[in-house]
Amino acid sequence: MTRSLLAGACALAWILTPVAGAHAQTDMVLVPADDSSGGAADQGASSNAALAEDDSQAPVPFEGGQLTITQQEEYGEKVLAYDGKQLASNYDVFFDRIVEVGGINVALVDVGDGGNQCGPAKVIVWKPEGGMIQSITVEQDECGAPPAAVSDSAIYFVPYLLPGASKPTLQWSPTGGLSTSGNLTYMPEPGTGWKDIDPAKYDNIIDAFRNEAVYKAAEKLLGKDMPDMATSLLVGGGTEKTASGGAFYASGCVPHDCGGNDGFMAVDPANQKLYFARRGDKPEPDAWPARTTWPAEVMEAMDKALGSPN
Repeated sequence: MTRSLLAGACALAWILTPVAGAHAQTDMVLVPADDSSGGAADQGASSNAALAEDDSQAPVPFEGGQLTITQQEEYGEKVLAYDGKQLASNYDVFFDRIVEVGGINVALVDVGDGGNQCGPAKVIVWKPEGGMIQSITVEQDECGAPPAAVSDSAIYFVPYLLPGASKPTLQWSPTGGLSTSGNLTYMPEPGTGWKDIDPAKYDNIIDAFRNEAVYKAAEKLLGKDMPDMATSLLVGGGTEKTASGGAFYASGCVPHDCGGNDGFMAVDPANQKLYFARRGDKPEPDAWPARTTWPAEVMEAMDKALGSPN
């Protein structure tokens, strides 16, 4: 039965299994060549070593063969293979780790395009008892896959949610394959209000949506456009204050589309107001509420942040 999970669970998984951009997992599993266990023995943290500065990655012994990552051209794609059989390719390919799931050794490899705020897809490699090597690539959207959380019986992929969004939580096991285990819906922190807002704690202004009062006000303004608005703020940093200090704001852009799809958000806690703008290829940005209602200093900050369209 499909379950609705709290966004807090998503945040926990996100914290426990960090996701970076181009080089999402830069640890390499190193297994001695004489390891007769096929790499099953001692494959925890002690068997992982940092990649060399030149990003070279040694072959990884796995189930009687070798997983290799090769690159034929200097700026070409890297190829993940098992004993010469290609399993996946892309510009960023990195060994993650080897784990045991349901009594089967499973290799996890990160494969992705790289880029701002985009995690990689996860390639799962395993060899059923008496069978041939198999692999599956898990990716939930154009920006890769959620982090992998490993249990004794399955690997779970818990998505990072933007405000207003819902996504399925996936699970994989050697016997059950890839399936949906539930549905995760973004949820702000219950009971938080305008007085609880503290921009000094925000790494990105999207964090303001965790406040229930901000979330409800944004939902009223943006409606179904809220996830898209939040996406336009993804590639961004901390916040700035307006000249009077009464409001704080930040700008950002959609991953891989900076300059083509940019966003702006301002929060005025004292007056309990929000201001949003998105600039694409139109002469003027879309705005919520109408720009004629914006205070002059917020309008000035938006104009400076978004500039002119490409």
